[in-house]
Amino acid sequence: MAGLRRSEVAALASVSVEYYTRLERGSISGASPQVLDGIARALRLDDAERAHLFDLAHAANPVARPPRKRSAKSWEPHESLRWTLEAVAAGPAFVRNGRMDLLAANVLARGFYRDVYDTPARPPNIARFTFLDERAFAFYPDWEMFADVTVAILRTEAGRDPHNKELHDLVGELCTRSDEFRRRWGAHDVRQHGAGFKTFNHPVVGEMVLAYEGLEMAAEPGLTLTIYTAEPGSRSSERMRLLASWAVSEYGAPFAEPSEQTRTDR
Repeated sequence: MAGLRRSEVAALASVSVEYYTRLERGSISGASPQVLDGIARALRLDDAERAHLFDLAHAANPVARPPRKRSAKSWEPHESLRWTLEAVAAGPAFVRNGRMDLLAANVLARGFYRDVYDTPARPPNIARFTFLDERAFAFYPDWEMFADVTVAILRTEAGRDPHNKELHDLVGELCTRSDEFRRRWGAHDVRQHGAGFKTFNHPVVGEMVLAYEGLEMAAEPGLTLTIYTAEPGSRSSERMRLLASWAVSEYGAPFAEPSEQTRTDR
């Protein structure tokens, strides 16, 4: 908490100044949940910052179970997940990892993130688009806010999975190529993707104010399902319908009706 001396934080957390100093310098391995909780309370950390603190302690523990590794280039969504995504007909629905790779999406999400998909890198990556593609400044009317959120999500993932080579490679690339990213990365801000509203300026249908919900996937730890929707009856809702029509004409209908020969009862 701003304004507190180290001794005051240690006292509020019920630890010695010497022990808190070691923690502050990164010697966090072996810190108990009670100590971490005390520090979080003393510093008045929010939920995302508290989770990040525990993630750092978990990662520093030499006997901790290593996180499950999943390469974004080799991961494929199972069929039922594809069905689920396409069942969301009123807005973009997509699955991303903590590195902000787009791993699966319904047709509307592909149309929504047209410019993100229109890059040579695979899988398409929201963070790379935000900082390295000029089209991002038009797509995000409040680019500064989106940039802050993007870096905070990556920083959170780095605490959760500090040995992820693909994440390290992405951060290294962005730090090298973007001064804006490098400055934000040094701020060590963290964020949990939850719910709220965002404004986008889509190159085909124009500006839309959309609500979003980010849901952690129990069957796929580390992945997030995000759905964007517009307020019913609003101008954004009208534009979302236009976007849906355009996306189907551009990318095709999500599923073709099976023929009588191939249709089977289950």
